[in-house]
Amino acid sequence: MLVVVLALLAALSNATASVLQRRAAADEPDGGAGTRQAVRWLRNVLRRPLWVAGAGMLALSTVLQAAALGLGSLALVQPLMAAELLFTLVVGSAVFHRRPDPRTWLAFAALAAGLAVFLTSAAPTAGRSTASAGRWLVAAGVVLGVVAVLTATSRGVRGAPRAALLGLASAVSFALTAALLKEVTGRLADGVGTLLTTWPLYATAAAGGVAFLLLQAAFRAGTLAASQPALTLGDALTSVALGWGLFGEQITLGVRVVPAVLGLLLIGAGTAQLARAPSVSGHWDEAPRPPDTGPGRPLP
Repeated sequence: MLVVVLALLAALSNATASVLQRRAAADEPDGGAGTRQAVRWLRNVLRRPLWVAGAGMLALSTVLQAAALGLGSLALVQPLMAAELLFTLVVGSAVFHRRPDPRTWLAFAALAAGLAVFLTSAAPTAGRSTASAGRWLVAAGVVLGVVAVLTATSRGVRGAPRAALLGLASAVSFALTAALLKEVTGRLADGVGTLLTTWPLYATAAAGGVAFLLLQAAFRAGTLAASQPALTLGDALTSVALGWGLFGEQITLGVRVVPAVLGLLLIGAGTAQLARAPSVSGHWDEAPRPPDTGPGRPLP
């Protein structure tokens, strides 16, 4: 029971972090396109108290998730973390003083349920603690290629599509960061001195930095209704793929292939619903306005 509580609290903290940092991004004037404007915008938004509070919630989420994983299995904790999607809507409703439309609620519920069912069915067995250099070269090349394509594609669109693409690029980068961190912890037995002279530690920092910048760009680009599903699903599914490709974590579905397929179908249905949800292209998570001066659904 304690594992369940810790995992759900971690999901709530993650959702709160996203909402607070999106609020900080929505409060900061865009400042226009271009690298210099983006750097100025980022410098300003990092100083906002709401962004700092979001960073604190993200740190708390990391501690809670680590505690949950210390007491329970990855197969139990990962599906529970999918509740982050629904928590995002609940916390966002309070912070932005607007309720998302019913279609968004249904879409997020389908995505969260589908992800939880899929992760429960496909829960991989434990694999190696480290991976060979050859496997890392292939995996890093594929991941960096995907991130580059997503980032380049995002430059040609605006609003929700841009937020979704950058959210997905950030998710893939976060998954790579987690895999690199696993490599680092697997090499701790060689000693800290040896670890400081090898590449995984520095690659982890670099990948984490890229993931952070892409996440802030996603918050700047558009609504949480577009970026958060891409972030949550992309991170989880990419992590499963990297665990299999790098560390030999085996997925033996057997009779569980039926719920795994059901989970993927729910994810597909939720994605289709989300594409038509007004919150994705609307003003749900912009800075609160008086009820009679802007669109949205004010809370009573």
